[in-house]
Amino acid sequence: MKNRNLRSMLISVGVIILALVIVLGGGYLVIQNLIHNGIVTENDVNSTVTLAGKYFIPLGVLIGLIILALIVFWNKSRKFNFWLKWESFIVFLVALILTLNTVVFGPMQALMNMNMIQINKVSAKTVQKGADLTEAIADEGTILLKNDGNFLPMKDIKKINVFGWASTQPLYGGTGSGQSNSADAVNIYDSLKQAGFQTNRDLNKFYTKYRADRPVVGMMEQDWTLPEPKASQYSNKLMQKAETFSDTALVVIGRSGGEGADLPKDMTNLPQGASYKGNKGDFKKGQSYLELSQSEKNMLNMVNKNFKNVVVLINSSNPMELGFLNEYSHIKGAIMMAGAGTRGFKALGKVLNGTVNPSGRTVDTYVYDLKKTPTYNNFGNFTYANQKGTAFVNYVEGIYTGYKFYETYYQGKDDQYQKAVQYPFGYGLSYTKFSQEMSDVKVDMQKDKVSFNVTVKNTGDVAGKDVVQAYFTAPYTNGGLEKSATNLLDFKKTKVLKPGESQTLKFTANRSDFASYDESNGGAYVLDKGQYQIQIKNNAHDVLASKDFDVNDKVTYTGSNKRASDKVTATNRFQYAKGDITYLSRRDNFANYDEATKAPGKTNLAAKYQKDATTVTNRNYGKEPKATGKMPKQGQRGNLQLADLRGKSYDDPAWDKLLNQMTAKDMSNLIAYGGYQTYAINSVKKLGTYDFDGPAGYSSFFVTDLNTTAFPAEAMIAATFNTDLAKKMGELMGEQGREMGVYGWYGPAMNIHRSAFAGRNFEYYSEDPELSGKMAASAIAGAKSKGVYAYMKHFAMNDQETNRMVGLMTWSNEQAIREIYLKPFEMAVKDGGATAVMSSFNFIGNRWAGANKQLLQDVLRGEWGFRGLVETDYFSGGFMKSNPAIANGNDLMLSTTGTLGAKVDYTDNPTVVRQMRTASKNIMYTVVNSGAYKNIKNVKSVKRPYQKTITTYVVIALVVVAILQVLVVLLYRKRYANK
Repeated sequence: MKNRNLRSMLISVGVIILALVIVLGGGYLVIQNLIHNGIVTENDVNSTVTLAGKYFIPLGVLIGLIILALIVFWNKSRKFNFWLKWESFIVFLVALILTLNTVVFGPMQALMNMNMIQINKVSAKTVQKGADLTEAIADEGTILLKNDGNFLPMKDIKKINVFGWASTQPLYGGTGSGQSNSADAVNIYDSLKQAGFQTNRDLNKFYTKYRADRPVVGMMEQDWTLPEPKASQYSNKLMQKAETFSDTALVVIGRSGGEGADLPKDMTNLPQGASYKGNKGDFKKGQSYLELSQSEKNMLNMVNKNFKNVVVLINSSNPMELGFLNEYSHIKGAIMMAGAGTRGFKALGKVLNGTVNPSGRTVDTYVYDLKKTPTYNNFGNFTYANQKGTAFVNYVEGIYTGYKFYETYYQGKDDQYQKAVQYPFGYGLSYTKFSQEMSDVKVDMQKDKVSFNVTVKNTGDVAGKDVVQAYFTAPYTNGGLEKSATNLLDFKKTKVLKPGESQTLKFTANRSDFASYDESNGGAYVLDKGQYQIQIKNNAHDVLASKDFDVNDKVTYTGSNKRASDKVTATNRFQYAKGDITYLSRRDNFANYDEATKAPGKTNLAAKYQKDATTVTNRNYGKEPKATGKMPKQGQRGNLQLADLRGKSYDDPAWDKLLNQMTAKDMSNLIAYGGYQTYAINSVKKLGTYDFDGPAGYSSFFVTDLNTTAFPAEAMIAATFNTDLAKKMGELMGEQGREMGVYGWYGPAMNIHRSAFAGRNFEYYSEDPELSGKMAASAIAGAKSKGVYAYMKHFAMNDQETNRMVGLMTWSNEQAIREIYLKPFEMAVKDGGATAVMSSFNFIGNRWAGANKQLLQDVLRGEWGFRGLVETDYFSGGFMKSNPAIANGNDLMLSTTGTLGAKVDYTDNPTVVRQMRTASKNIMYTVVNSGAYKNIKNVKSVKRPYQKTITTYVVIALVVVAILQVLVVLLYRKRYANK
C-alpha cells in the first residue's frame, strides 16, 4: 500500500516537473534562436523575462503547494490520494494554460506577432519585374572609370582570365538591416558566360579551393580579412595555362561594409570585435581597408607582367584609393560597380562586350589619399574624458563635404587639384561622345522661378545615354557667409540617343534653391545680391557651359517672407549643437584648415552641455513632466473604427472621438510595440501591420524564405543619376510589399557619405544632398503610390556607425545641418510625400535625435509640414526612453518586447496622456492612409491568424481538461463511491 502510494506520488510530481521542463526548455530554445539571429539582445531577453516572470509567480506558488500537498499526504488513503493527485493535475493544467495564454497575448504578443508571421509569396510576375529592374539599374549604374585607347568594349575578345579572390564572392550589397535576399544571384562568372565570354575555370577552382566563403562583417563582430592568395601560391602550371588561354585579364577588387561598424582606418590597429586573418604583411601601420593589401598588389604586379590587356572591376560602395589604376602599364580599363543586387552583375558582361554603353556617374569624390580629406581626423572613436560611456564626433568641415571642399579649396589651382582628386563627383565615361548646349537663363520674378534648357546630342558612333549635371555658384565675399564654389542644382538623364540624335531637357528651379542658410540675426535662408552662375558640367569639376543671372536686391526668407516650399519660416533651431568647435572656413582660402581639421585631443564635455543632455547620467532626463490641464477621458464607449478615418484630414475632429475610445493601456501598447510592426488595438479596431527592412529590398530577421528582390545598393541606384529608375524601384517595393501583406518599409536611407570609411555607405546614396534627396523622394513617392509607407531614415546625421548606440554626440553648425544633412530628408517630405520617419541613434549636439524637439517638431512637422509617424531605430534602452521621445515628436518605439523603457510611464499624468494621444494619432494616421486599409470598411476582429489559432487551441485544451475532469469524477465514483 505504502509503496504504491509513494510510487503514485513520485509519478505525479515527475509529470508536473516534466511538463515544466518541456515548457521552459522550448522557451529557452526559442530565445536562443532569436538571439542567434540578431532579432533580440540579451538585454531584451532579461527584461522580457523579468516582465513576463510576474505572470508565472502564481503558477509557481500553485505548483509548490501541489508538490507539498502530494508529499505531505502521500501516505493517506488511496481514495484521498486519487482525488488529490488528479485534481492537483487538473488545476495545474488549467493554471498552465491560462498563464501561457496571458503571457502570449500580453507581454510576449509583439514578439509572437513576428515569430508567427504569415507572409504571402510575391507573384512570379512581380519577381521577374524586380529582376528586370535590378538589371536596368545596374546597366545605368555601372561606371566606366578608365578606357585607354578605347580598349573597351571587347568585341573581338572572347576569352578572359578572371583574377582576384573577390571574383568568386562578389558583393551584392551590405550587411545588417540593409542586407537583402541574394539567393540565386547572378555572379560574375554567370555574367561573363551570358555575355559570350569564356573564363578560365582553373583560376576559379583555385580561388574557391583557397576559400569558399566570404568573411563575415557583422554587427557584433567583423572579419575584415581580404582572402587574396599569395603570389607564390599561383603555380607555374596555373599561370602558363592562363597565358595560353588568353592575353586578357579581368581583375576583381572588392570591399565590404555593413551596419554596426565603420571601415578600419588602420588595419594594424583594429577595434575590439574586429579581426584580420589575411596574409602576414598585407598592411603596414596606418594603412586602411580602402587601400590595396600587399597580396592584392603582388597579384596585380603578376597579372600586369603576364597579360597584355588588363581590366579592373572595383566592387565597392565605399570610395577606395584607386591611384594604382594609373600605376600599371597594362591596365587599360576600369569599371566601378557598387553592390549590384541579385541580377545586377549581368550588366558587367554586357558592358564588357558593348551590349550596354555605360552611363553611370560617381556619387562620391575619389581622392588619391584619404588621409588628406577634411573629415579624416574627425571620424571614428572619440569619447569624453569626464563622461564615461559618452562619445562624440565633430563635423568640423561644416558645409565643405566631398566635392564642395575640393572644388572650392582648389579653385584656380587645377594642377594641385589633379594631384589630389582622381575622379570627381559625377564622373563617368561612355563608349560614345556627347555635346551639351545650354540656353539662356530665364528668371520669372512673379513666379520666383529660374529656368533654362540643355540640348544633348550624341556626336559619337554608338547609341547611349548621357547625364546633364547643372551646378551653381553663388556670389561669395571673403570672410562672409560660407559658400561652396559649386553646388549641384539639378540633374537629368537622357533617353538612349542614337548617333546624331538630340534631346532637349528642361530645367526649372526656385530662386530660393540658390539661397544659403545664414545663422546670424536669428537665422534665415538668404539670397545674396550679386551675380549667380549656372554651369553645365561633365562632373563637379569640368565645365561644359555657363550662364549667369543677377539678383539685384538681397532676399531674406524671414517672417512672412518664407520660402514657397516651407509651411513655417525657417529660423535657428540647432544653435545648441554647434558646440565649442572651430569650423572650417573658406576665409582667406581656408587659412584655418590645419586648426579646424586636426584630430581632437583629450576632451571634456562642458558643464553647460551636461545640464540638458539626454544621457543616462542626467537625472533630470526622462523625469515625469509637470501635470497640466485636465485629464483626457479615455476608454469612452463609441462606434468609430480607424477605417472610418481613412482619407480624413489630419485635423478632422473625428480623430479626437476615435482617440477617446482608446484606454491608456491601448495607447501605451501601440507606442511601445513597434518592432517591425504596428500593434493591433481592439477598441478602435486598428489592424496590426508589418514593417520590414531594408533599403535595397525587403529583408527580415524573422522570415528567412522571402522571394522578394534584392535591388542594387543605394550607392549604385544613385550612380544611375536617373530618378525614374529610383521611382520604379519604389513602386516595385510597393508592389512586392502589397503582395506580401507588408505595408511599412524601413527605407530608403539617405544619410550622407561624409567619410569614405562609413560602414553603411552602401545603403546611403551619396556625398551630395541634392542627389540623395531626389533619389530618395522618387523612391518614397513610388512606394506610396502602391500603398506602402516608406520610413525615410536615419533622421538625422547618422553618418557613422562607431559608437552609434552609446550616445554619440554629433556636433555641427546649423548651416551644415540644414544645407547638407537635413536637405535629403526635406526633399523626401516636400517632394516625395513621406509619411513615416525613422529617427537615428545618434545625438544632434547633446540631444538624442529620437527625443529632439527642434528636429522632430520644429523642423520636420513645423517648417516642412510633415504629417505622419516617427519611429526610433532599434530600441535598446539606455538613453532611448519612450517618455521623452513622445514628448518631443517620436511616436513609435522599434521594440518587440516593450521593455527597456519602451513602455510609457506616468500614464496617470494628463500631460503624458495628451502626448500619448498625439503619438497614437500619428501612428494611426499613417497606417489608415496606407494600402493596409484599402477597401477595409468594417473590421470585425483585429486578431492575427495565429492568434485565432491559439485561441482555438486554448478552447480545445480547456474542453479536454473539462472532459478529463468528468472522466476523473466518473472513475472516482466507479472505484470509491460504494467504499
